[in-house]
Amino acid sequence: MSEEETHMESGKKSIVITLSCTDRPGIVHAVIDFFFRHDCDIAESQQFGDPDSGLFFMRVHLRTGPATPPVAELENEFGPVAERFQMHHRLHDLSVKPRLLLMVSKFDHCLNDLLYRWRSGQLPVEIPAIVSNHPDLAPLAEWHGIPFHHVPVTKETKPAAEQRLLELVEENQVDLVVLARYMQILSEDLCKELDGRAINIHHSFLPSFKGANPYRQAHERGVKLVGATAHYVTSDLDEGPIIEQDVARVDHSASVEDLVALGRETECRTLARAVQWHVQQRVLLNGHRTVVFS
Repeated sequence: MSEEETHMESGKKSIVITLSCTDRPGIVHAVIDFFFRHDCDIAESQQFGDPDSGLFFMRVHLRTGPATPPVAELENEFGPVAERFQMHHRLHDLSVKPRLLLMVSKFDHCLNDLLYRWRSGQLPVEIPAIVSNHPDLAPLAEWHGIPFHHVPVTKETKPAAEQRLLELVEENQVDLVVLARYMQILSEDLCKELDGRAINIHHSFLPSFKGANPYRQAHERGVKLVGATAHYVTSDLDEGPIIEQDVARVDHSASVEDLVALGRETECRTLARAVQWHVQQRVLLNGHRTVVFS
């Protein structure tokens, strides 16, 4: 049973607190004691102290009891604990589904995969909009009953297109933007606006190939591993904090078409895991890296 499915089990509600602060004694005790005193049961608790940054990270999944106050009140009452340890923290009600805006160009494999997971209940989110710089996938969005926004992008129209994207994010109260093979580079200003709430996927080869026809380049070099990387979007192209990676092994018999098919399959499952972990509040930023409580 998933965390989301348990949020009403036996009349209880599931909430998650995530936090980070300078590592020091007493943090775990203070957090657990606070929620114990507010009639919460601990379903899961994970923590990590990073020796490099000196930071402490924690994620606690809790089930509320009859005497637990509403989430907003609970977060307010947690304030003195957070102030004592100078925490960056958030309290999340798992019964509230995050709202995703999906962005795509012409390759539909990642979009199809996310939409299937959403429709089947595997991905507990709301999807109020799909945005594309091409009209090709409008029928797919229509079939799923999701508004499709064709926002063309050229060198001249890029500022206006990005402004329209931000308007859609605000209008639809979007929590996370997912670039499901959206083949446009976002401007530095847009990356800052979406900092920590936009995820991208790209292929990964060992060795790495960029530019035109990367799969053909990989085939010509006889690669033995193809893979994918899901990461948060930053102004450094494809170099944002990594959430998830996956690889698949190939051999000398693989054709270019085989590499493409395997690469797309790997991209789908890598992006899906990254999005799932993000919406479950399992990913915490640690500078240019991430802490993932999977």
